[in-house]
Amino acid sequence: MIFDRVKSLDAILATAEKKSLTRTLGAFQLTMLGIGGIIGTGIFVLTAEAAQKAGPGMMISFIIAAVVCAVAALCYAELASMVPVSGSAYTYTYAVMGELLAWMVGWALVLEYAVAAGAVSVGWSGYFVGLIENMAGINLPDAYTLGPSQGGIINLPAMIIALLVTGLLVLGTTESAFVNSILVVIKITALTAFIVLAIPAMNMQNFEPFAPLGFAGISAAAASIFFAYVGFDAVSTAAEETKNPQRNVPIGLIGSLAICTIFYLLVASGVVGGVGAQPLMDEAGRGLAPGSAELTAACNAIGDDAVVCSKEALAWTLREIGWPQIGNLLGLAAGLALPSVILMMMFGQTRIFFVMSRDGLLPNVFSRIHPKFNTPYVITIMTGVFVAAFAAFFPVGALANVSNSGTLFAFAMVAVAVMMLRVRDPDRKRPFRTPFVFIVAPLAVLGCLYLFVNLDLRTLILFAGWATLGLAVYFAYSRSRSHVGKGIIDVHEDDAGIPPPPVPPV
Repeated sequence: MIFDRVKSLDAILATAEKKSLTRTLGAFQLTMLGIGGIIGTGIFVLTAEAAQKAGPGMMISFIIAAVVCAVAALCYAELASMVPVSGSAYTYTYAVMGELLAWMVGWALVLEYAVAAGAVSVGWSGYFVGLIENMAGINLPDAYTLGPSQGGIINLPAMIIALLVTGLLVLGTTESAFVNSILVVIKITALTAFIVLAIPAMNMQNFEPFAPLGFAGISAAAASIFFAYVGFDAVSTAAEETKNPQRNVPIGLIGSLAICTIFYLLVASGVVGGVGAQPLMDEAGRGLAPGSAELTAACNAIGDDAVVCSKEALAWTLREIGWPQIGNLLGLAAGLALPSVILMMMFGQTRIFFVMSRDGLLPNVFSRIHPKFNTPYVITIMTGVFVAAFAAFFPVGALANVSNSGTLFAFAMVAVAVMMLRVRDPDRKRPFRTPFVFIVAPLAVLGCLYLFVNLDLRTLILFAGWATLGLAVYFAYSRSRSHVGKGIIDVHEDDAGIPPPPVPPV
């Protein structure tokens, strides 16, 4: 049952050729897409949450999360170069471990991409509101800038930015990638300015104690800050729209991850050294849980006197070390650039659903391609509506942890798939080969498991509930309509019985 209905690599490639997306992206654009997907809310916003869990030890948390992502990226690169089609971990699992596990991976990727897009939208809202209040002196009402769990009614800025990004994605991949490249340059410039100003202001006493909550705190922070790296794998979902994917996809995956890791460590050093990052604790010496009523009360009592209380940690840090105007400009840069992360997350989500629909596991209408823009517009609009709803009513920390649970599951499945394929089909051409695969891939699996078990209990329960719902949908709808199950190898036609419009040449 688990390993049945395997869709061969040759069948996957044949299907993609007959109902495909336009190949327009090169290595530079892929790397920019990767950086656009990675650098965002994780470093601009969740730095404060990591500090509350680990203190200065969050620098180790960044390294742990980066190592797990690095070994997973090496596995992704091999499979993406062999199977340069949309679908990412879902497609790879289908080709190796069968339909049921592939469905569960695709279902988990909804948590990674759609929920992550909602989390970044909320993070953007925090910077946007902070910018308006600090630069214009206008106090926006909490009722319309915070979700219900934070004392508001609806987060309108987060909802609006999600809908605007949806419209951009409908217009086309090339246009989205061009806008994304501009936003990536803004983000890198902002982080570079932060590093240049914060590193010289470092006080080494701020690093002591380095791990006030011990290694357990570092591990918990690593599980949360892992969200800061979510997005690099979305490069593989763009494989079907990439020129020379065998070369360019590995460059985009590994290059974007390496660049972002360097930035993260430098930025974390600037925050810790500049203003300190000691967590707020209760009388028993335990750290107050991020997002808890206790932490909110503690922050209200001390005001803006700790980085762990800030919703715009980097801008706040610059203001504290004597650069208020530059801090406001960094807030402006974050406000301009964070939408690129929302774009990348939603881009990945729509391409996963596009391929699942093309395989018959979701309604056929989801894989309809717009006759003018050549984008999967139906599922893009649907995804945008759901992301906007997540952003409007849920806090950033909760969304980030839920997103991490789906991501870690998908990463582990990719690592298992690359090992199984080495055994089952050792002679297949591999333009990129994962080095020391039977060391690297098991490390990826163990690393994902380690971070997964360090997520909070509420997140683990939500993941279990989401997985159960996914199984119900699969057996109630998808299994009986699967093309592989029906013995259909060729690509299906749309609901009207008319083949999709031809894709114009690049």
